[in-house]
Amino acid sequence: QVQLVESGGGLVQAGESLRLSCAASGRSLNRYHTGWFRQAPGKERDFVAGITWGGGNTDYTDSVKGRFTISRDNAKNTVYLQMNSLKPEDTAVYYCAAGLTGWGTPHGYNYWGQGTQVTVSS
Repeated sequence: QVQLVESGGGLVQAGESLRLSCAASGRSLNRYHTGWFRQAPGKERDFVAGITWGGGNTDYTDSVKGRFTISRDNAKNTVYLQMNSLKPEDTAVYYCAAGLTGWGTPHGYNYWGQGTQVTVSS
């Protein structure tokens, strides 16, 4: 079992930055692909960014490319999402997930955090 805990969310103004962290416990995160998803009220949970277990490959949804960066520190068992130039449409609950398959849909992930709220005001 892997337990994931997100942190770093908050209320910011448009154009500002936040860095989300996802700390894992229970098992080493370095055997899992890891992703960040987000869910706005009344909407589905959408893929934001993913990183392979070794960190060699990353992927992003088009709306965040050039603004968000996913990274991982396997020694610290932690994954990060640096979010720059935030926009009101980025407002959502952000979830960290880990899985052996991973990637662009929730089905590829076995473990989920509880989520952290990100609110961007205009």
